[in-house]
Amino acid sequence: MTGSILIVDDDPVQRRLVEAALTKFGHTAIVTDSGAAGLDVLDGPNAREVSVVILDLVMPGLDGIGVLKAMRERAINIPVIVQTAQGGIETVVSAMRHGAFDFVVKPASPDRLQTAISNALKVEAVEDEMKRVSRRRGGGHLTFKDMITRSPAMDRVIRLGQKAAASNIPILIEGESGVGKELVARAIQGSGDRRSKPFVTVNCGAIPDNLVESILFGHEKGSFTGASEKHTGKFVEAHSGTLFLDEIGDLPLDVQVKLLRAVQEGEVDPVGGRSTVKVDIRLISATHRNLLQQVKDGKFREDLFYRLNVYPIFVPPLRDRRDDIPYLVRHFMEKVAPTDPRRRLAGISATALAMLQAYDWPGNIRQLENAVFRASVLAEGDVLTEEEFPQIRAQVEGTVNLGAEPASAIADTVADATLHGDEVADTMGPALSDGEASARPQPRFGTLRALDERGNVRALADVELEMIKLAIDHYNGQMSEVARRLGIGRSTLYRKLKEYGIDPEAGRVDRLAS
Repeated sequence: MTGSILIVDDDPVQRRLVEAALTKFGHTAIVTDSGAAGLDVLDGPNAREVSVVILDLVMPGLDGIGVLKAMRERAINIPVIVQTAQGGIETVVSAMRHGAFDFVVKPASPDRLQTAISNALKVEAVEDEMKRVSRRRGGGHLTFKDMITRSPAMDRVIRLGQKAAASNIPILIEGESGVGKELVARAIQGSGDRRSKPFVTVNCGAIPDNLVESILFGHEKGSFTGASEKHTGKFVEAHSGTLFLDEIGDLPLDVQVKLLRAVQEGEVDPVGGRSTVKVDIRLISATHRNLLQQVKDGKFREDLFYRLNVYPIFVPPLRDRRDDIPYLVRHFMEKVAPTDPRRRLAGISATALAMLQAYDWPGNIRQLENAVFRASVLAEGDVLTEEEFPQIRAQVEGTVNLGAEPASAIADTVADATLHGDEVADTMGPALSDGEASARPQPRFGTLRALDERGNVRALADVELEMIKLAIDHYNGQMSEVARRLGIGRSTLYRKLKEYGIDPEAGRVDRLAS
């Protein structure tokens, strides 16, 4: 049975319109007038009744982006459809990067709302089925052989991880959010002599500050208000196994002191306890933050940093290992397949795959998995095309030419990424004749064209302008980084921007050189 739809909007007229539309289609609505009130519902006893959230982006106090951030921090995985009166791509991109499932532009028609809700419910149902399938399969230890990668950038990670698995020293895994730090930690545990022992994970950034100490080290009954029962704590739960502390950079300073003692002495002090508890754990920490900078800023203890940073492993972002994208896409598509064996996707088009490889994936592998999962569930045909990735396409179109033929290197990779024994479909358009193909070299996706439509070398000024525009877009208008990557000084960059009529503050082209 479909649960309720939570409406979060400060506009009373808009709330009534959306509620009326939902009622018309047979949904039950829970209505709130602010971001804070919406979060209260999601944190409250009725949270399990909510299947979808319809969220206004622009609200006083806690706005829509703030709600999305809070939901992610609290691991609330309910699909969110954002509403905005500002339909610009930047607004949409920001919402999608923060975890929104879909967006509608106000005033949205009832049919558009119903389509978005139906898609969200469909994806959620398949996700639940995937979890059930995963639980039925059960057991098994993840090792480095199970990691989906063909990228040289990951070779060092695997080598370091395999060496780390043979020892008991503390490990610090660094890397951006979504790169797979927990996957590396599980592979280390699954490759060592503690593989059959507990693997306990703690997201330090998702725990309220006043509960961190209790959750990590445990507490005695009655030690504080609300402590109605004794709690052993994560350190004790992980005894003889591995404790994975994710986002360790978010730990409060006072808890860091106790963590240092636990790491050094192998014992913990439960809140309200009269004696210490000995623990034998393998500690693996992870962070997306620059811990050394946090030490300099006084936000992280120096002695704890050096105690944790005995064996650092850096996991590169997905944009630095684009060669892995075809294999990851295939893997994620295959994960969806068992939920509906009657409807199996034959593959992904070459153009769609090239588009995915051109995108920078700020949310890394987690974002790629979500995008492929959604596309696989909602696809109407038996092949994924660029139409199944509208948000990605909207961000890539201004940077690269989606109509361009992919390079042979990309095409070879696409051909390798087969699904269920079938070649990936090629929907790149009519093939060129042999003469045309030899006369028109095909650049790699995202690179610059050296020749114009007539086969002549393009003017240097045209290529320079295109490179500057691409770099500004690629680095989100961060001019210092643009200048550094182009190998020129900032003053030179700004002079060229002025010559080409590019607004250096907004990164927009006001006029183009003919």
